[in-house]
Amino acid sequence: MLVRDLEWIVALADHEHLTETAAVLRVSQPTLSRALARVEEELGVRLFERVPHGLVTTPDGELVVTTARDLLTRYQQLRHELEARHDPDRGTVRLAFLDSMATSLVPQVLRGFHEQAPLVRVELTQEPSHDMMRDLATGAAELAIMSARPTGDFAWAPLQEERLVAVVSPGHRLRERKQVDLAELADDDLVTTPPGFGHSSLVDGLLSDAGAAPAVSFESADLATIEGLVAAGLGFAIVPEHIAGVSGTIALRIRNPRARRTIGLTWRTDRPLAPVAARLRDHVVAHAPYGRPGVGAAT
Repeated sequence: MLVRDLEWIVALADHEHLTETAAVLRVSQPTLSRALARVEEELGVRLFERVPHGLVTTPDGELVVTTARDLLTRYQQLRHELEARHDPDRGTVRLAFLDSMATSLVPQVLRGFHEQAPLVRVELTQEPSHDMMRDLATGAAELAIMSARPTGDFAWAPLQEERLVAVVSPGHRLRERKQVDLAELADDDLVTTPPGFGHSSLVDGLLSDAGAAPAVSFESADLATIEGLVAAGLGFAIVPEHIAGVSGTIALRIRNPRARRTIGLTWRTDRPLAPVAARLRDHVVAHAPYGRPGVGAAT
């Protein structure tokens, strides 16, 4: 059954006359009659009874007409939402990002975008990288800001680079130091993210470089929580430099040039971005610390 058929059935119920309805719809009466007969045959019920003054809706027809009105309303809502989503000036775009970006990069780039496109709605989701990949795959997110460069059908535009530092509690034996070799912390407990997180892979790599395998005391998906646990004396951690010291921890630079992480924007390349999502992508890439013309076109 076509949307047109539903519209014609509702029109017949409203006007209660075949000839008048055909005139309103600007179709011939035989065309409308054939459409009505086709719908009745498909549903297996009679929708209208002919009477001297026109048409009367049957009990089955009342149910069909009520449902048809509801479906048409929902169809119009769908059309409106799709049009809005694809409108670069008024649409909706869904952006996922790391928790650690919530108070730094994300507000920075979105402030300028909102000034440029005040009617665009940006739906934000804070989650780890593996959840972002799932959401990009299902379409629950169109853009994602993460630290792990994805493989496969994904573009990657680097946005900023962050130094990773070791943080210890104010009472730690190395609190007076400026730098540290991670091997010196091998006997301390480690507070880190759970296995499978992109940050966990970075930490594991740095510890492996140092030949250190500290015991894990606590795991958290939130780097701010990790920093707080370290401040309470529950172990050491490796975190982005901007997070260090928030709860009173002491930051120690790591003697390893690989103690850095690159934050980037990613999106799928196996299907086109909606215009509004492409507009946000271009803005984020252009206004991030690494932003430069052409980066957003990476595939």
